Amino acid sequence: MGIRLKTQEEIEKMRTAGRVVHQVLEQCRSMCKPGVTPSQIDEAAQHKIEAEGGRGLFKNYPTYRTGEGFPANLCISLNECVVHGIADDTPIRDGDIVGIDCGVEVNGWCGDSATTVLVGNVRAATRKLCTVTEHVLQLAVENMKPGRLWTQIARLMQAYAENAGMSVVRDFVGHGIGQAMHEDPKIPNYVGREILTNDITLREGMVLAVEPMCNLGCKEVVTLDDGWTVKTADGKPSAHYEHTIAVTATGADVLTDGR
Repeated sequence: MGIRLKTQEEIEKMRTAGRVVHQVLEQCRSMCKPGVTPSQIDEAAQHKIEAEGGRGLFKNYPTYRTGEGFPANLCISLNECVVHGIADDTPIRDGDIVGIDCGVEVNGWCGDSATTVLVGNVRAATRKLCTVTEHVLQLAVENMKPGRLWTQIARLMQAYAENAGMSVVRDFVGHGIGQAMHEDPKIPNYVGREILTNDITLREGMVLAVEPMCNLGCKEVVTLDDGWTVKTADGKPSAHYEHTIAVTATGADVLTDGR
């Protein structure tokens, strides 16, 4: 379908959805304590989304591996789980990191954001992983502007992570977003053959969900038999941060920061 540019009015509608996503993630952050289960967080998120007039985008999202939709309202991914973790009744423990990804549609427009919550006494190396990954996302925000090639930004993101001793996940990338959660283009967090062949020139009105995922160990991942849960191949921790970002005439406008 190609890349669809959004008007300022449409971007403001997306900000409304993004505001709900931010509120949900803040509620999740406050709930991430030892003894609380991902299922409890997921259920509370559903109530919050509905109370704010939104519709969760993840529940029943289709997969072509198992033929079954995603079974939860959020993706909740602990420790070595990279993305697409399914909420269960295993209590969160002190020292865990909890990746939470939320997508919401309000009045036909979507918002998508993720954060990683540090619970209690997190190991120093894992804490550094989270700090680095969050800064990788911030680098993208600071460098997005019309006329810039995405490879220029992806190269900055990848270099920062790798210079800090982290690896960048290759199997999952960001995406365009608008009236559907996943639109063109694909937005990698690294420079690879595909983006070098089909580079993207940023234009005013593009709205992108940028979501770096970095691992403390190797970049390789494995998908479990449920067809959804993705873990690091070496069992080391992974962190995930994401914002929905509009390209403006002067730079970037984060639509999921709660404003």
